Amino acid sequence: MLIKAVKALAVAAIALGFAAPAAKAEEISVTHWGALMYGAPYAVAMEKGFFKQAGVDITGILTSKGGGTTVRNVLAGGLPYGEVSLAAAVAAAKEGLPIKIVNAGAVSVADILWVTTPDSPIKSVKDLVGKKIAYTSPKSVTDMLSIMVLAKNGVALDKVERISTGSIGAGLTALGQGAVVAAPTMDPIWSRSSDKYRPVFELSKELPNLTQTVGITTADFIKQQPAKLKAIIEGRRKGVDFLNASPAEAGAIFAKAYNLDTPLGEKAVRNMIAVGYWGKGDIDLAAMDRMVEGLRIIGEVDGPVDWSKLVDTSFLPADLRKPS
Repeated sequence: MLIKAVKALAVAAIALGFAAPAAKAEEISVTHWGALMYGAPYAVAMEKGFFKQAGVDITGILTSKGGGTTVRNVLAGGLPYGEVSLAAAVAAAKEGLPIKIVNAGAVSVADILWVTTPDSPIKSVKDLVGKKIAYTSPKSVTDMLSIMVLAKNGVALDKVERISTGSIGAGLTALGQGAVVAAPTMDPIWSRSSDKYRPVFELSKELPNLTQTVGITTADFIKQQPAKLKAIIEGRRKGVDFLNASPAEAGAIFAKAYNLDTPLGEKAVRNMIAVGYWGKGDIDLAAMDRMVEGLRIIGEVDGPVDWSKLVDTSFLPADLRKPS
């Protein structure tokens, strides 16, 4: 699904010649900006002036629903840098697009959990045998993670009926109607509705770190504006540091950027801090390999990924530069 989307978008990007249109504002792309937690470091970095301090004036964020659309935004947008899913980055590279992964973004899938109703008898993964559970869509991250968690707990895939509901909201509706016994959710949705549900399993307790998102750029931008690329990465890193050090203020900034109530924004930020959700930018190749292995399970990736050709850590701050 992702690879097909990237194929189509690759043609459009190539037709544009990767040329950035003239723009007054410096904008970058962040997958699911305004909806999911990936964008919090950027919101903080813009509000606190960290990008300007580092040497680049980021005044706006282009958003998308993820996948190849975010890659296209990077290739054709005003400033060719963006945070995209690792799956989209790998798919784009396999299609021959001249991109490089230059930093890590969300380094955990611990924002995702499966929940049930408070009065449900379902207490653990093993209780799901013979039951129906929700996931969003085929070849999605929730599809992949549900398979991985069932396998980790020794539950055969044919012992649980997994239902594609199309979205997080639809899955929670199906749960409320009794059509499934468990459904996925994530922050900030979880922070808003945690009093209505009880966790069945949390990814933070089930799986090791898997790198969800990475920062990508084009080969041309690397050659033409290396200082600006370093500044973007450094500004985001300062945003992560501020999130960890000042969750109340950072939560208020995040809430303002995402049009959320301030207490909700702070709660969601604190939840992510607790599980080490935001990386500072350093690349964990083992965590990337684990994500790719999961993508192979759902057929989103085939064959090996040569990180030496795709990853460039030279633009990271010196203390983050060595791949782990």
